[in-house]
Amino acid sequence: MLDFKKERKDLYQPKTTPSIVDVPEMTFIAVDGKGDPNTSTEYAAAIEVLYGLSYAIKMGNKDVLEYVVGPLEGFWAVSGDSKGSGVPITDKSKFEWTAVIRQPDFVNAAAFEAACETLAKKKPQFDTSRARLWTYAESLCVQAMHLGSYDDEPATIAAMNAYAAEQGYVPDMTGERRHHEIYLNDPRRVVPEKLRTVVRHPIKEA
Repeated sequence: MLDFKKERKDLYQPKTTPSIVDVPEMTFIAVDGKGDPNTSTEYAAAIEVLYGLSYAIKMGNKDVLEYVVGPLEGFWAVSGDSKGSGVPITDKSKFEWTAVIRQPDFVNAAAFEAACETLAKKKPQFDTSRARLWTYAESLCVQAMHLGSYDDEPATIAAMNAYAAEQGYVPDMTGERRHHEIYLNDPRRVVPEKLRTVVRHPIKEA
């Protein structure tokens, strides 16, 4: 059974010490939005749609591939500051995010539309019009496993920036190349100090 986390441990199970990685093209289901993920009903609804569509695809294509639904991920920026400095964000209402779940390579526009139709029938309260199929190659990045609260990420990011600089790279934040988090735990079920989050930043040669 395909499990992204096991097939590509370099992408989903990095060490706490930073490393450089070249991330290949992947297919995602994505939902864009704004606001504080801790309080935003828009963010909560986006997560429901992402998981609903991901499981609709999985259950509707068992004859194609047996696989584990990938972890929730997020690409983050702050309104007016797409470059992302890594400093603590005190006003989380300014977050601009794209929440995603990676899909197997067989998932195309037809499979996505079929899943939207299935989910709309089973759970009409879910707004599938917010979702899109997104193919993206993140390319060259620096990453590390962050242990603990999301609010403590600046220390991990500082270590990532220092390591990248030592290797001859500089940050390459743009409108699409953003701060990226991969959530290996559910924060609703795990205490903050035990959270495991892959933190990834785009880089380029200095």
